This record gives sequence, C-alpha cells and structure tokens, in this order.
Amino acid sequence: MNKDILKRLNSEDWNSNKSSNRPRVWVNGTFDVIHRGHVELMNFAAQYGDVRVGIDLDSRVKELKGEDRPVNNWEDRTYVISNLKAVHSVVGFDSDETLIECIKDWKPSVMIIGSDYKNKRVIGSEYAGKLVFFDRIEGYSSTNIINHASSSIR
Repeated sequence: MNKDILKRLNSEDWNSNKSSNRPRVWVNGTFDVIHRGHVELMNFAAQYGDVRVGIDLDSRVKELKGEDRPVNNWEDRTYVISNLKAVHSVVGFDSDETLIECIKDWKPSVMIIGSDYKNKRVIGSEYAGKLVFFDRIEGYSSTNIINHASSSIR
C-alpha cells in the first residue's frame, strides 16, 4: 500500500485519540472474526494504560492467511475494534516495516501479545518498554471459527 494512503488511514480519528497521562499500550493482530478472546485481550491490555491496536490491512491478511481471508474487510474490523471501550485508537499496517513504524510512533510502555508467541520473535517489541504475554482463551480463534463454519456448511 502507498505510504501516503497508509499515513492518511493512520491519522484518521478511529477513536477520540485524546491524550492522557496513562501509559501507552500496543496490541496488534488480524482480528478477522471478532470473538470473546479479542475482547478479553483488549480488556486485559487496558489495565496497563491507553490501548492502541494495530490491525493488518487486507492485503497483508491475504499474504499471511490465504486468498480466502480476511472474512471481514479492514474497515469493518477497524470499526468493531475501535468501538470496544477498552480501545483508545486503531491504526493499520501492511508490512513488518510499517508495523515497526507504527509501534515506534506510539512509543508504548507495554506491548501485549498472545502467549502463543512465547519463545518467538515479536516484531517491534524492542520499541516497547516491556513485553507482556496474554494467555489465549481456550477454544477462541478466528481460524477455528472460520473452519468450523465452513465445515458446517458442507
């Protein structure tokens, strides 16, 4: 995606973007089919401060998860996530480099990532004060929900 378009997307006011004295928290992901696990993640992150969520743009989701994804487009995923009361603001990214730039711009005190990333490289974590792992909620996964729904249709 063109950097100018991405800057415009990231400067749009997806939430109030009001500044506060609370620490800054970073969370990112695809958030393709929003479920309870995502809401729990955001609520967990909000305990640490103001939460900015980075959401993969559609082109990146296709690249990472296949041509049938995302199920919900970036605008819809962003709309839902930005309307969770735990979320301060939302930005989009289309590459590892853009993700790193978004994290550097936010300057988070804390980065929250799913526990499935323990012992793996977490892109951009070096720009956060500390990395905190969120224990995923058993049985909640966008991929599992999508696979279950498609097998039920057959």
